[in-house]
Amino acid sequence: MSKSALITGSTGAIGEAIAKEFFDHGYELYLHYNKNESKAKELAKKFNAQILQWDMRDKETIRRAIGEISVDILINNAAITDDAHIYWMSDEQWQSVIDTNLNGTYYVTKALLPQMIKNKKGSIVNIVSISGIVGNHGQANYSATKGALISFTKTLCLDLARFNIRVNAVAPGLISSEMSKDIDEKSYKSIIPLGRFGKPEEIAKAVFFLGDSASYVSGEVLNVSGGMIR
Repeated sequence: MSKSALITGSTGAIGEAIAKEFFDHGYELYLHYNKNESKAKELAKKFNAQILQWDMRDKETIRRAIGEISVDILINNAAITDDAHIYWMSDEQWQSVIDTNLNGTYYVTKALLPQMIKNKKGSIVNIVSISGIVGNHGQANYSATKGALISFTKTLCLDLARFNIRVNAVAPGLISSEMSKDIDEKSYKSIIPLGRFGKPEEIAKAVFFLGDSASYVSGEVLNVSGGMIR
């Protein structure tokens, strides 16, 4: 019997790479999207997946969409940025990032947990960020959510171990994706020991390792930053 995984934020570069990695290993996929329906339908066809739509800020829609879905692995990948230095950041910028990245991850996880607990097995991988470890200029909102999700990961590890559910996190560094498209890679080479941005596929392999293969690993944060954070 094949295993299944739900990936939030599947239409981004990292989300798509994660979907491909799990598909290549024979997983049945549930792919979440918010606005990019055409991309979601493309991925559904490409990976023979079911697609689910919701706004990460809307807990009732999330609960209805997930319903009685049962999966072996949840990958909490959906996130947004809305950067500004703290003295220029609006309340709306702060709240929208908190509601999407942190509260949304809670809503999705909470909705899926009853089935995982009933099945006495499961794995959760939260996509965090090195910004949640060391902070980043102009990202007080984003860094706060990712730091909170690291603590969320470690607490769920303790809460869910009795049900044979593992919880880990992957902290990407600078990855070639939508979020880094306006960043000059050359200007960062001197502070990344491996001398380049990471690829979405490299994050996907780390996620698969923690989600599927690392059967005695829980509560860990795997830093995938090319040595930038160490």
